[in-house]
Amino acid sequence: MDMEVSGQEQSFQELDLEAITRKISFLDKWREIFSYHRLGANNTTPQNHEGTHLSADETEAGTEIPQPKGQGHLPSNSLCSIPKASIISSKLDGIPISLAMATKLRQSLFGNTAHIFSYDWKTAYFKFHEPFSDLAFALEMGKGGARGIQMAVQASVIKYLLFTREGKECNVHSLCEISKREQKQVLAKALAGILWAAGAAQKATICLVTEDTYVASTPDYSRDDFTERLQLFEFLEKEATEKFIYDHLPCFKGEGSHGVILFLYSLLFSRTFERLQNDLDVTTTHLLQPSAGGFLCRQAVLNMILTGRASPNVFNGCQKGSFQEVLRGVLARSDVGYLQWGKDASEGDRLSQVGSMLKTPKLPIWLCNINGNYSILFSTNRQLLSDWKMERLFDLYFYSGQPSQKKPGRLTIDTHSHHWEKDQHEDKHGAERWFSPVEMIIRTKWTEATINWNGTVCFF
Repeated sequence: MDMEVSGQEQSFQELDLEAITRKISFLDKWREIFSYHRLGANNTTPQNHEGTHLSADETEAGTEIPQPKGQGHLPSNSLCSIPKASIISSKLDGIPISLAMATKLRQSLFGNTAHIFSYDWKTAYFKFHEPFSDLAFALEMGKGGARGIQMAVQASVIKYLLFTREGKECNVHSLCEISKREQKQVLAKALAGILWAAGAAQKATICLVTEDTYVASTPDYSRDDFTERLQLFEFLEKEATEKFIYDHLPCFKGEGSHGVILFLYSLLFSRTFERLQNDLDVTTTHLLQPSAGGFLCRQAVLNMILTGRASPNVFNGCQKGSFQEVLRGVLARSDVGYLQWGKDASEGDRLSQVGSMLKTPKLPIWLCNINGNYSILFSTNRQLLSDWKMERLFDLYFYSGQPSQKKPGRLTIDTHSHHWEKDQHEDKHGAERWFSPVEMIIRTKWTEATINWNGTVCFF
């Protein structure tokens, strides 16, 4: 039989191949979304540093499983495609991650080695709003569990901008006059400061993604094509930590960089697994909890960012649980505080009540948890919490991270309004007057406060 293909048939085949190629390209865009559910498929043609395809002979019989260092580079269109700017050279002399380290990391986060990060985590990174704008100081917030980490870092960013910059006035206008260079500097300072505190002011560890893969899949460990490519860089000085982060900021602030995950990994390695185990108690054996197909941060993660310790609870010190077990709370005041309010929260639950260590931080900045949504309250008056006269009438600024917010909301807090004025106000509005959740969380700190929104639309 004549097996030659005519020119016309060749043309049809080429058209079919083009159609197939387009469909494959379209499916590649969705592969990341479905990877959490194990529905994605890896490209089986590995590439070298220059992105050219390697033959099967060059990749040990064409296996798609990455080999140890130097033998398996991640394909450019794989499930965890990361921009080149966010991938560092494997020759920077970091410590390659081992199977034991990767296993311990995943167990500390998920409680097992089977789970991997969901799509909202993989796409989360640290990105500022436009410089020289009303929100120049503010990070854009993602969705899902990574948002809690982003907002906790935001609190630290505000701390550095308001209370550590030399030659800058401490007011809200100075927060809006931030350049792109200043945004980079303050992000590096904030991340380094958090990691340094987690390392007990002795050592910080930074995790970055490299070109090479160091860990292969085993029956007990499933790859995510990201964690297996880490190198760890240890620093014994805070300034050196900050400089290294600044020099590698695209790894944290670049789109597609997995910046929030990298920071969380760095946080755990800075804290060390030994310290982490001592921080936790029977209520929290791992740091993330499953929720609606994704993962949420437990309180221990937020406390580690705010205080340097992964305390699982928000009360002061240690308390005894129902079975006399030791439950660990916050041991000292930190620079940034924490407030929480939920419509279904029980006031009689002593273990859920935020203690004075978090309610009254060293600086007037609070990470707020309102019905599971995170936001920031802050004052530009450094003396607010150290001089009781300042707490009679003062302003707080509110940042929700919602896309609809175009500038920080200004709320005027009056803690000495007269009771008859309060009664008249309630008579005017009726006994069932509705209070904003933001007002409710402010009253967890200032119980009898009245709040004036100054024409701002009530958030939440």
